[in-house]
Amino acid sequence: MTEKSVTSIDVAQLAGVSQPTVSRAFDPNGRIAPETRERVMAAARALGYQPNVIARGLSTQRTDIVGIVMGNLTRSFFYPKVLENLTQQLQALGKQVLLFNAPADRPVDELLPRVLGYQVDALVIASTTPGREIIDHCARKGTPVVLFNRQVPDSPAYAVCCDNEDGGRRAADALIDAGYTRLALLSGIQSTATNTLREKGFVEQVLARGLPEPLRERGDFSYESGRTAARRLLERHDRPDGVFCAADAMALGLMDAARFELAMQIPADLGIVGFDDIPAAAWPAYSLTTIRQPVEMMVNQVVELIVPDPDPDEEEDTVEQPTGRLALLPCQLMQRGSVRPVPKGQSNE
Repeated sequence: MTEKSVTSIDVAQLAGVSQPTVSRAFDPNGRIAPETRERVMAAARALGYQPNVIARGLSTQRTDIVGIVMGNLTRSFFYPKVLENLTQQLQALGKQVLLFNAPADRPVDELLPRVLGYQVDALVIASTTPGREIIDHCARKGTPVVLFNRQVPDSPAYAVCCDNEDGGRRAADALIDAGYTRLALLSGIQSTATNTLREKGFVEQVLARGLPEPLRERGDFSYESGRTAARRLLERHDRPDGVFCAADAMALGLMDAARFELAMQIPADLGIVGFDDIPAAAWPAYSLTTIRQPVEMMVNQVVELIVPDPDPDEEEDTVEQPTGRLALLPCQLMQRGSVRPVPKGQSNE
């Protein structure tokens, strides 16, 4: 014979409050006096009560589930850090995360109808770019969409981005200020806005500083593609003496190939600048000069859009919807050992 399940009504009776008050007590964003919340929690502990998340979602029309769509998780050294930070912050606010890994060889829009089938309260899309049609569909359903380091111009989605174009300019200045004159660009996946902007900023700044058009090779943001591209770049008769890689993972692959396969000295023979500032960039074995993305600031911005601070003047279930704005956050040059020291008075900063 099974025991009767304890309900929120039982908790309310023991705590001497209403049933909606019990619901608010278990909602991290619910407005409730601290002493009342503690009285409800004490009653729940005494009765062994656990809230039914599914039933709560049916009554509030909120699932407290945030869908996250990411691609290239096995190749990228950057996005696992983003995912960890984002999930920790959302879970601390009472949200649960549903992760979807977007296949590299399929359009992400094919995946999104399945994501929306879980009735997610909001959707974060990173390391892949959706089409305008699916974003408009989410807007019609009232599902907020936040793009992390991606942009879809003139769409209802809110985009939170690092200033990728400025990062490309800073990378060019770092190499030129240190005395490198034969520059090259190792770019990433051509279709991504992040790559396009980093490439644009770098090339334009190289030309603005009076140097010739940089050599170009293309990778896919992975370590392996950096290693492969190194041979194509560094075995040329006119090989470069400075390379900007559009992602740290490619920069580490390029660096290892240069040192261990081509016997080059870094930074004497070759200067390398990356982009992202993944943890490995600061390891002594690499000491990579790179452009740091403000991950914590970017994640904070995303979380604030998904879980806005409650406004006492608004109804409890009212959620502000993103309205197609762009939050462009500054990047920072991290100077380490993969680029020669800048002579005094030579910096363009």
